[in-house]
Parts: sequence; C-alpha cells; structure tokens
Amino acid sequence: MAAPLSDSSLSPLQTVAVVGLGTMGTGIAEVLAKAGREVVGIDISEAQTARCVAALEASTARAVERGRLTEQERTEALARIRTSTDLRAAAEADLVIEVAPESYEIKHQIFRELDGIVRPETILATGTNALSVTRLAADSARPERVLGLHFFNPAPAMKLVEVVSSVLTAPAAVGAVTDLALALGKEPVAVGDRPGFVADGLLFGYLNQAAAMYEAKYASREDIDAAMRLGCGLPMGPLALLDLIGIDTARTVLEAMYAESRDRLHAPAPILKQLSEAGLTGRKAGRGFYTYEAPGSATVVRDALTPLDGELKVPGRPVRSVGVAGSGTMASGIAEVFAKAGYEVVLAARSEEKAQTAKARIGKSLARSVDKGRMTAEAAAQTLERIVPAGSYDAFADVDLAVEAVAEDLEVKRQLFAALDKVCKPGAVLATTTSSLPVVACARATSRPQDVIGMHFFNPAPAMKLVEVVRTVLTADDVHATVREVCGKIRKHAVDCGDRAGFIVNALLFPYLNNAIKMVQDHYASLDDIDAAMRLGGGYPMGPFELLDVVGLDVSLAIERVLHREFRDPGLAPAPLLEHLVAAGCLGRKTGRGFREYARR
Repeated sequence: MAAPLSDSSLSPLQTVAVVGLGTMGTGIAEVLAKAGREVVGIDISEAQTARCVAALEASTARAVERGRLTEQERTEALARIRTSTDLRAAAEADLVIEVAPESYEIKHQIFRELDGIVRPETILATGTNALSVTRLAADSARPERVLGLHFFNPAPAMKLVEVVSSVLTAPAAVGAVTDLALALGKEPVAVGDRPGFVADGLLFGYLNQAAAMYEAKYASREDIDAAMRLGCGLPMGPLALLDLIGIDTARTVLEAMYAESRDRLHAPAPILKQLSEAGLTGRKAGRGFYTYEAPGSATVVRDALTPLDGELKVPGRPVRSVGVAGSGTMASGIAEVFAKAGYEVVLAARSEEKAQTAKARIGKSLARSVDKGRMTAEAAAQTLERIVPAGSYDAFADVDLAVEAVAEDLEVKRQLFAALDKVCKPGAVLATTTSSLPVVACARATSRPQDVIGMHFFNPAPAMKLVEVVRTVLTADDVHATVREVCGKIRKHAVDCGDRAGFIVNALLFPYLNNAIKMVQDHYASLDDIDAAMRLGGGYPMGPFELLDVVGLDVSLAIERVLHREFRDPGLAPAPLLEHLVAAGCLGRKTGRGFREYARR
C-alpha cells in the first residue's frame, strides 16, 4: 500500500530528475539548476546527454554575456547538473519530470520502471501536452503522486507552467509542484486533464484552421502569417509557429484533441498528415510550410512558393484624392492615415456637423502625435488642412478612391454604394472596410461591380499596419493593383484574400475566442487562468477575455454568427454564454461589464 500523503512528505522538492533531454528537457534542466535545484538529466542516448550539456554550457554563457548571470552563478548552476543514460539515476529524486516523445507506450514504460526505482514519496510528473495524464497515472503503482507539469518552449524564457491534475492526483502533490513552479519564477495555472490543456487546447485549434486556410489556397502562407502578426500583435504567424513546434507534433496533439472533442475544428487538416508523412516536419527537418537554410535553422530561404517582390501584373489607376464615408472612430482614423500620406481627403458624413466632429477628432489625434514627438506641429497642421469635411456624399464627385467606413449593416452599406455609384466619376475605385459582410453584396448594389473591392483596416487605423485587400470574383485586376499601390503609399502591409466571411484575421481569431468562452462555460478553467495562459504561454498581447471585452461582446457575437452561417460548421456556433451576456446587455468595457466588471468613467 502506498504511503499516505502529507504536505511535509512532499516539501521541498530539492532534487529533480528530468527524463528526456531534447530541447524541452534541456530547457527545464536549466531552469531548475539556475533556481538552486540539484538536477539529474537522463536520456537513453549518450549522444543526447552530451548535446544537452553542450547546449546548457552555451545557453548559460550567453546569459553571462547579457548580464543575466554572473560567472560564479553559471559555474554553480552547471555544477548542479549531472547526466546519465540509466533511469536508476533518478532513485534519490524528490520529483521526476518526464519529457519523452508523445507516445503512451514510451511514457508507460518509463513510469513502470520508475515505480521500481524512486522512493514512495517521489512525485512523478509528465510533460505531455497531448496525452491523458489520467491514463498515465492509472498505469502507475502510485497514481495519487502522478500529475502533469507542462512547461512551454523555450522553458527558460516562457513564464507559464500548467499544473495538470487527474481525478487520482492528491492535492498535496499539486501543492508541492505549484510551490516549486513559483520558486522557479514561473506562473503556474491549475488545469484539469484534457488534451491540450488550456494554452495548447486553444492554440492548436487556431493553428489547424490556419493550415486548412492555406491548404484551401485562400491566402498565401506569407499573407496568413503577416495578417495574424500585424492584425493581432502575435509574435509569430501560425504557419511559422507550426514549423517551429513541429508539424508531426501538432498533428499528434490535434489527433488527441479530436479523439476527445469530436469537434471538426480539431480534426487535423490533411496537409498536416501529408507534410508529416513526407518528413517535412518544419524547422527541425529544414522544410515544412517554409523552406529553411538547413535542418534546425530559423532562417527562411526562397523556394518555389515565395512571391516575387512587388509583383503586380497590371498597373493601378492613378489616385490623388480620397473620399472617406463615415464619422466614427474608424472613418476618422482612415482619413488621418490618407492625409498623413499626402492625399487630399474628403471626409463625408450624413451631416456637416458630424463631419466637423470627425475632423476635430483627427485634430486631437494629430495633437497627441505632436506631444509624443512623432510629428512636428507644422506637419500636423498640413495634414489637417488636407481633410475637407462634407455633409453630403455629393462631395465625392472628383475623388479617385472612395472608402466606406459606416455601420456594419449590409443594408446601410448597400444604400451607400448605390449612392456612390451615382456620385463618383467613372473609373473611381469604391472600397468597403467591412470586417465580416460580403464585399460582392456591396458591389452588386452598383452598376460597376468591377470597381468595388474590400480594404479592411484594423482599429486604431493610424497605429495598425495591416490592411486585408479583399477581391470579389468581379473585381478588376487594375482595381486590385490600385489598392495594393495605395497601401504601399500609406505605409500599410497589404495581404490578399478572397471574399468570404471573416477574411483571414477574424476567420482565425473568433473561433479561438469562442473556444475560450466554451472552456469557461464548461468550468474547465477560470477567466484569469485562461487569459494568463494565452499571454504567458502563447505570447498573445491580451488574453481572450480581455480582448472580447475590448472588441465588444455584441460585435464578437455578430462575427461568430456570420462565420457559423457561412461555413455551417457546428464547432463555429456561438457559445451560449456569449449569447446570454449580450442578451443581458453586458457588452464589455463600453457598458462597464462584459466577462469582467469595469469602473464607470
């Protein structure tokens, strides 16, 4: 019979064995040694233990160069690490962290052997992010001492650690490991046992959809990655991240998630299987979605799919003056962007007063830029002079490009495009900034659908670098070329995509947000833990619930409904919790309450 658990029998965890010395195991060993723990690194391969030691020497040397460690601290940390190819070296460990390949067979074998080696009070932790901790624990002689301890790569830099309990795990074991994570300078998040846990559970669904989007030839790999970096502030695009993680690893995680959820969003995109089975597993193989200088290199090199710089098959139309329709934040921001780039801008609204108010808002924005030293007072004055407010769309008679930024309501937009059709001169390009409505529906409201295109700016337009350029099946080539050229002149990064709901960014972002809501709805994790997991484990600038409250729950629900209607996928159905909050008038920061409560201004 196993010894009874008590807090005193589990603390402190001073000697830690790390089984599996790949990139993750090596990183964990470094974190433990720097924090004063005695580390036993174990791997079946002697060559791998040698690589681990070399990697630790190089990594700690860099830390000294950067002033993060003293030479003495480095020497002491390295002295705390010893390596072995024999699992029996873990005999005196207080905690064993297994970071072997994602295979039940391999992990079961390690845990069974450890049962006969370690002391009765030793805690056994698995580093899996895809396999069932409960299943691994059930096969152990001491299931109450088995749990998940999921670090993120690179372990020395990433703050998040997911502490995973099974129904068999003793609370004292969870407490001891949580205390260790805090002592290592990490932020532990407690989660239950399901594939992917919190961070990967949300991340891999998003990565899978990005792979499927690329496979469908909806957008190029470069445009998908740029859209998510620039539109969402992510440190890496999804396809580059899949190459870094390993396409085979991603496929394994997704298969485990799909086996449990049966959600089609988790069913691995066929391209992941094709690349995996061809050995094109990402950076480690030298080729995945991108081609790299060498296996293990982070340097992307040109291949047959790399677009040619500045490739435009036809010249665009000349654009000297721009009309912006609307008086809200988005319209003001877009007018400011064009005026800063030297274009003459007509800012038209439903009344002269609304147009003047919008211009005043631009004046305040420019004044803030002057205060922050981003532009001179003279440049700000010249920019503001280029903007002419107008109370009627008749003022668009001579513009070369008309950009619509009115309410996200298809009927409102269709009426506006019918009006622009009558007012604008022949050859003028007509653009909509819609984020979720069909561009072709706006085009069909005119007698010149070939001149209509989508230009989806992101909020705030002066700061956000991305514009999604949305062609319909009717858009003329020179209209597309015009908008691409204009994006270059206003210093925005244009990405091309077709006319379907969500375009690139919202089609990938909102299912991820919806899945986060479902996690809370299912009582799997708290708002705070999910937000922390995505900021610290995924490098997201905001957690999903912070972002939902900023965007507005009503806006988010409208986009979710459009995506669900377009793709007919049950997994895209808006989470009932989101619908309930919107029905209750809890719309986020703008109403003082959404997923969280906010102080009224």
